[in-house]
Amino acid sequence: MKNFYELEAELPSGKKVKLDEYKGKVIIIANTASKCGLTYQYTWLEELYKKYSDKWLVVLWFPCNQFANQEPWTDEEIKQNCLINYWVTFPVFKKIDVNWENTHEIFKYLKENTFSLFWNKIKWNFTKFVVSKDWKTIKRFAPVTKPEKLEKLIVKFLE
Repeated sequence: MKNFYELEAELPSGKKVKLDEYKGKVIIIANTASKCGLTYQYTWLEELYKKYSDKWLVVLWFPCNQFANQEPWTDEEIKQNCLINYWVTFPVFKKIDVNWENTHEIFKYLKENTFSLFWNKIKWNFTKFVVSKDWKTIKRFAPVTKPEKLEKLIVKFLE
């Protein structure tokens, strides 16, 4: 398997982005869905991003439609919805799968390098991963974990 920084994802524009663009930053990665009851977390994730982006934090958002058809829109509609309704300024990537045979390589890596009671599966939308600046420490958080609870770990990782 590739190392973390060799992995890549695609933006709605079609541009491919390697994670090495975020080398030396603390990264929050989440699978999301616009029609999920947890969408209020968009606002909190944006607040964390604005608060710490100048201190080397980035939030990477991966829409996913694998849970109750809660992200049925196109990539461009998702991006516009996030911008208009939540004023999201962090990177929003193309819609991906986070489980089963078409799991995106980033989520394969994250699941293989963290412990979960769910047997290497993503349970629901808004599962969050916090990756340290050297990518050697990855912490996984349940969908219901509020982003502000991640702040203590983020501050530790930013030191």
